[in-house]
Amino acid sequence: MSEVTAMERPPEPDWPAMTAEELRAYREAENRFRASSAARALLGDPDPGATIDWRQVVLPDREIPVRVYRPATARDGDGTDRAELPLVLHVHGGGFVGTAVQCDWANSHLAAHLPALVVSVEHRLLGPETPLSDAVDDGWDVLQHVVRHPSQWDIDPARTAVFGESCGALISALAAIRAKEAGLMLKAQVLVNPAADVTETMFDYASIAEYGYSPTRAVPQLRLIQRLSVPPRTDARALSPLYADDLSGLAPALVVVPTQDAVADHGRRYAERLQAAGTPARLTEYPGARHAFLTLPGVEQQAEAARAEIFGFLRASLAA
Repeated sequence: MSEVTAMERPPEPDWPAMTAEELRAYREAENRFRASSAARALLGDPDPGATIDWRQVVLPDREIPVRVYRPATARDGDGTDRAELPLVLHVHGGGFVGTAVQCDWANSHLAAHLPALVVSVEHRLLGPETPLSDAVDDGWDVLQHVVRHPSQWDIDPARTAVFGESCGALISALAAIRAKEAGLMLKAQVLVNPAADVTETMFDYASIAEYGYSPTRAVPQLRLIQRLSVPPRTDARALSPLYADDLSGLAPALVVVPTQDAVADHGRRYAERLQAAGTPARLTEYPGARHAFLTLPGVEQQAEAARAEIFGFLRASLAA
């Protein structure tokens, strides 16, 4: 991807009036910025103890790019792996915009220091022709593929966790539910600022009323996400972890909630539902932190503390 300067970051568009062409243009420009060296001042530098590569997951009907983070010390001098690694399947946030590259800071650290193989899914982004169900399928299909081909990825499939942020946390939560139904025993799920509800009740929360327009204009973006996620005749409850019929028996969860976030109550209510169903769930709130704080260590002071908590939770969960 070509580099752009910070001054070339696209201005915030008129979300309610955005056309399909404007959405594509905004997405391309914003993702160029997020993948540029200029963005590192906001997004943080990758951990030098991890290697980062792009790979393609080849499925019967499509190919999905994934960004792969591996501990540099996991290879001998001849490039062969010394041991199987646990797997962390990651899904970035953004919904209609976003790229795995924006999460290099946290993912490379996890890969280097857990250590683990972190596979971040460059899923199909929401758009007029790509509803949320497509992104959900991408996350689940990549998880299944990697776990079913452990020798291709040098992983121990018995030590697998899912991890996502925002819309990516929604996708990760649904992957954890599908995993239980499919008999895939995950060790953990980490859900950071999850948007857990895309039904008609998506906006019926106190945190929406308090933070819907400050510190960011979240409500117009959330309305766009809802419109793109749930085309007519779509069952929105099937795409909303908060309304899953059975949340028992899922992998233990860490739910991370920044308090100055329009969807903070989504995370709080989902943690409560997990706990009520008997699934171990730890809810941690970060006072004063904003929605995308984990991906913005250059400006969000609590990003480092959240990353450390996630690291500790996954290290304990994925221990051999």
